[in-house]
Amino acid sequence: MEGLRVLEEAKAMKAWLVEKRRWLHRHPEPGLEERETADYIQAVLAELGIPSSRSGTAVIGLVEGKPGPRTVAIRADIDALPIEELRQSDYRSEKPGMMHACGHDAHAAILLGAARWLSEHRADFAGKVKLLFQPAEETVGGAKTMVKEGCLEDPHVDAVIGLHVMPYLAVGEVELKKGALCGCSTTLDIQVRGKGGHGAYPETGIDAVLIAANLVTALDSLVARAVSPLDHAVLGVGTIQGGSRSNIIAEEVSMKATLRAALTPTRDLLIEKARALVEGIPAAFGGRGSMEVSYGYEALINHDAVVDILAQTAEDILGKSSIRWKEKPSMGVEDFSFFIKDRPGAFFHLGCGNPAAGIDAALHSSTFDIDEDCLPLGVAMHVAAARRLLEKDVAA
Repeated sequence: MEGLRVLEEAKAMKAWLVEKRRWLHRHPEPGLEERETADYIQAVLAELGIPSSRSGTAVIGLVEGKPGPRTVAIRADIDALPIEELRQSDYRSEKPGMMHACGHDAHAAILLGAARWLSEHRADFAGKVKLLFQPAEETVGGAKTMVKEGCLEDPHVDAVIGLHVMPYLAVGEVELKKGALCGCSTTLDIQVRGKGGHGAYPETGIDAVLIAANLVTALDSLVARAVSPLDHAVLGVGTIQGGSRSNIIAEEVSMKATLRAALTPTRDLLIEKARALVEGIPAAFGGRGSMEVSYGYEALINHDAVVDILAQTAEDILGKSSIRWKEKPSMGVEDFSFFIKDRPGAFFHLGCGNPAAGIDAALHSSTFDIDEDCLPLGVAMHVAAARRLLEKDVAA
């Protein structure tokens, strides 16, 4: 019954949530440049009587209830994408070539709604709730910087939750998964060096293009032969550059590959195997190969105990039939992973689609939009789950 009360109170603030979301939608900003967005968020928090701090464009608010032993954090990302919005509406982006095509405007509005509820009901919960408005999810991983700067301390955060709207889920549905939800990302920067020469005299050179061709085939076959088919990983060459003319034996070829894996040990195994190929295959042709590794986002591994709390919350608020259990992890990445690398936490998906109303465009598309009925549901999920986490130690 308590969850239903929270839901009804969240629904009562729908017009307020829509106003906040539409303002954010009209004013999209790229990662690390969300200055106007951060100003707006801080102004709303100030109106709610919630103190906030800021580092760059990251905003942290803190709502204190009755004295309690635990602190829970809720995260929302706030950056937009360099996409021209094609969908017509009275709240479409006012910035050419930039739009909220991934729902971060909804995430921020939902967190502001949770902030409002918590501020108005400080006597109804014990403990503290941190509000993490995070920049640069789409680019450099603003979560990592926030964690490094201490956003999970002072006060110490005991658990973290976050959500992402999903258009393939209908409004009223919630998608959950225990364990690995999103993969980790790694970029492999590969250099192949041979020996230049005239194309008419191949015996005088060492063809870097030929070496690279063999290497591409070997790398693209690596997952199938080095990783169990029950695990999840992707390795593929995305760019290749080399050679200058058709009758010149190329001396050097550069390639970049992406590596995604659901688990860090799988990623590390594939890096080791890829390096052996990059060094071994060119050597077999008389050339040389080298590889630099750039680590991106960590794998997002949900904590089972927190997922159980989210499931209980969704069942209480939306009904058991609303819950969709995700079977396999996505090879997409999500830097929420940095918040729960060393803390209990979980990330879930909130339905925002409504095909009957023409709202079903994919994330990162120029016509993406949400059914705004999802906003109060997100607020209720955040609030009710945070209150449960304040009452239960999930660290064990």
